[in-house]
Amino acid sequence: MGALKNDRLGACYLGDGQCEFRVWAPHAGAAGVRLQAVGRPPLAMTAEGNGYYSLRMENAAPGLRYFYALGEGMARPDPASRFQPAGVHGPSEVTDREFAWTDKGWINPPLQQYVFYELHVGTFGDAHTFDGVVDRLPYLKDLGVTAIELMPVAQFPGDRNWGYDGVFPYAVQNSYGGPQGLKRLVNAAHGEGLAVVLDVVYNHLGPEGNYLREFGPYFTARHKTPWGHGLNFDGPESDEVRRFFIGNALYWTTEFHIDALRLDAIHAIVDTSARPFLQELATAVRSESGAYVVAESDLNDVRVFKCDGLACDSVWGDDLHHTLHVMLTGERDGYYADYGSIDDLAKAYTGGFVYAGQYSKFRRRRHGNSARGSRGEQFVVCAQNHDQIGNRAQGDRLSTLVDLESLKLAAGAVIFSPFLPLLFMGEEYGEMAPFLYFTSHGDADLIEAVRRGRREEFSGFTWQEVPDPQDERSFLQCCLTPEELWTPAQRSLREFYRELLRIRRETPALAHLAMEQTEAIPLGEETLLVRRWCEQGEAMLLLHFGRDASSVRAACPAGQWRKVMDSFGDAPERISGECEITLARRAFALYERV
Repeated sequence: MGALKNDRLGACYLGDGQCEFRVWAPHAGAAGVRLQAVGRPPLAMTAEGNGYYSLRMENAAPGLRYFYALGEGMARPDPASRFQPAGVHGPSEVTDREFAWTDKGWINPPLQQYVFYELHVGTFGDAHTFDGVVDRLPYLKDLGVTAIELMPVAQFPGDRNWGYDGVFPYAVQNSYGGPQGLKRLVNAAHGEGLAVVLDVVYNHLGPEGNYLREFGPYFTARHKTPWGHGLNFDGPESDEVRRFFIGNALYWTTEFHIDALRLDAIHAIVDTSARPFLQELATAVRSESGAYVVAESDLNDVRVFKCDGLACDSVWGDDLHHTLHVMLTGERDGYYADYGSIDDLAKAYTGGFVYAGQYSKFRRRRHGNSARGSRGEQFVVCAQNHDQIGNRAQGDRLSTLVDLESLKLAAGAVIFSPFLPLLFMGEEYGEMAPFLYFTSHGDADLIEAVRRGRREEFSGFTWQEVPDPQDERSFLQCCLTPEELWTPAQRSLREFYRELLRIRRETPALAHLAMEQTEAIPLGEETLLVRRWCEQGEAMLLLHFGRDASSVRAACPAGQWRKVMDSFGDAPERISGECEITLARRAFALYERV
């Protein structure tokens, strides 16, 4: 891509009341800046070539609101708006990049040390804002997670949304606290020793307030996605589209000090170019800011994190989740039909993917390739996340589907895996509130289309009633239970999670993420023995998924093994050689070589 004399799009405040506006609008023919003041004609912008227009303005301090006038005078918000104080249809606002950062000494931890805590800003804290999240940072630090992962915060319609309907990739959601609120959160998180991960969406934009088509060829009819036309990352004029989104990634990691980006559903990005957009983005982020790039992908394809592939640092791995879910709940609807045996779990622990090229009944074709030889930190795994909960008709959390013993077993299986664990907000204490899909669109036709789409989405499952996403009650039901209302069992579970994370952190064989130093041996159809080792030590994990207690014969490697933890309290304190161990129903026991 050719360089601009100033690569910054949108309104760039230069200080001393001066602001430079720049927009890419090859579809417009002409462009101007229309201030919100009534009756003032737009100020003409200068054509720079290649569809770019710019204007340097005096007396344009932060807080000034504006539209871009396109062609014959159609006024639209800035595609690279930093703030939409009146929502997706209102004017954009000039912002000041300055912020009193106090995180100068912050160092992004090695990816191997990441323990993700995924949260939705609107439902996590009492205030439903970034500042509400700030209030709970000490709690998260004490829990033992090392990184908070924010669901998307780019401006979406209304004030209730998961964030995947964003239409202004650079604008921080006004109802959450805008750009200053996000900076306060990142600054405070770093002060607590927590990294911040931001979920970004580069596979589509939402339907309401999406004005990008009127500016330029951001979309292409050559590629289809579940949300309509694909983004133009490989066709005519795609260089500038790439510039826009790569610039957005760098905007978060440089101006906002974001430590890692989670790329939403990259399998929905179609790009046939020799140098993929995602490879270019990941390389730019790594070189310019040192931040990590984590991709969500259901492709089971190691090329996602290969340097000669898409060059991402890690990928969300669904297979471990799907296997655990089936083994704990017995559900076999939809994609769960492919999973559920103890052999599947063994494959997930030692290979990252369960499906590495074999036939998938659900997909009716072969699926995936082998991840053997990959590093453990190249996989992010979970027992729950926003998708796997929210993409159920009733938004059921695992805590409403299984008993306490099963929740503890799932926690041990994930946290003691050779991968990067992710917790979903409230999981650590067994939150019972659902996480439903919710919206606050303003377009009546779109509201009905979303309702209809949700009903159709679950046609392959046995779930019946689908709550109305537009109903405010769907949102309010999802807000977390205040800590003072937790039950004794919930408080106990939270401490259990805290102890699991401490053990993971302080046990060398568990902190060392290496699939090639992981062995998983099925002991019958209900129990798995997982052995992990490194130069500093060795650990052995027994996971029992049976509905009844069971005695298993385990061949322990030579030497004495002492119990580190068990989820039921009665496992032997020491074992050695070939021994018989009785495990309670839905239980695990962890041992370390003495």
